[in-house]
Amino acid sequence: MSNPTQTITTQVYRVYIRASAQAIWDAITKPEWTERYGYTGIVDYDMRPGGHYKVQPTEQFRAASLAMGNDLPDVIIDGEVLEADPPRKLVTTFRMLMDAATAEAGFTRITHEIKESAPGVCQLTLIHELPTGSYLATIVDGSLEEYGAGGGHAWVLSDLKSLLETGSVLAGGPS
Repeated sequence: MSNPTQTITTQVYRVYIRASAQAIWDAITKPEWTERYGYTGIVDYDMRPGGHYKVQPTEQFRAASLAMGNDLPDVIIDGEVLEADPPRKLVTTFRMLMDAATAEAGFTRITHEIKESAPGVCQLTLIHELPTGSYLATIVDGSLEEYGAGGGHAWVLSDLKSLLETGSVLAGGPS
């Protein structure tokens, strides 16, 4: 994931969703869900340790990116499944391939944890371990939103919450 002298930042995002753990798990791991919220990527997981993880852009995402001058590759994120405990925990490596700069960042680590916090409500926590101060860190923390890079993990989780609770994505967002 990183070289031993590199400082790692742990970004933690938490959202509470009025949905079952299984519904949240499905929204994270099934392409029929992921193509509807966030940046509209189509996920593909081999849910075993060592299995692949990849995301392809939808045509909507590809067109929006091209309009901003960025021609996306066929696979925009890849990685490996490190741990899968449905519907409670998913740990993967993560490498963004949107452009040369993000691809050079290499593999980082993302953990999704889903816990029931009250009847009918679950806590979804996303933990991203990545190099401190890296270009990727500023993209996924939403710091470059005003430059067209989107709102990062917080925005994606908010959109997922909205979709699961209301059936609609956030209005005016980049989905």
